[in-house]
Amino acid sequence: MKSVRLLLGGAGLLLIAIGGRLLADLPDPLDVLVWMGGALVLHDGIIAPLVLAGGLAVAAVPARGLVRGALLTAGVLVLVTLPLLLRPGTPPNPSALPLPYGRNLLLVLAAVAVAAGATAAVGRWRRSRPGSREASAPRSGT
Repeated sequence: MKSVRLLLGGAGLLLIAIGGRLLADLPDPLDVLVWMGGALVLHDGIIAPLVLAGGLAVAAVPARGLVRGALLTAGVLVLVTLPLLLRPGTPPNPSALPLPYGRNLLLVLAAVAVAAGATAAVGRWRRSRPGSREASAPRSGT
């Protein structure tokens, strides 16, 4: 295990050195450093606290594993779609954004919410049936 950690640490240091070298070769590295600083502030100041607050709010929900999965799916969908939504101006290729991505993102997020709600309802119904093994078995913390 220690050799794997050393190997991964060495690979990480090598990648940092490559990134530093590429940054030093840029004519104006200040723009990249400002962008990286903004990304750091955005992540540590906004995204991470929101995720932690969401985790605390979900901790009290009975089907928290299902809710976490739905929130993770929704977050990934938003992250994948966000660059297409925030791109300024018209795309250079007219087929790049042929559909209304904002509306379609909301529809897919609604579908994720409906699927999670239906899964929770089916699970609750199965546990509530008389004579079911799940009704008499103690629930786990997931």
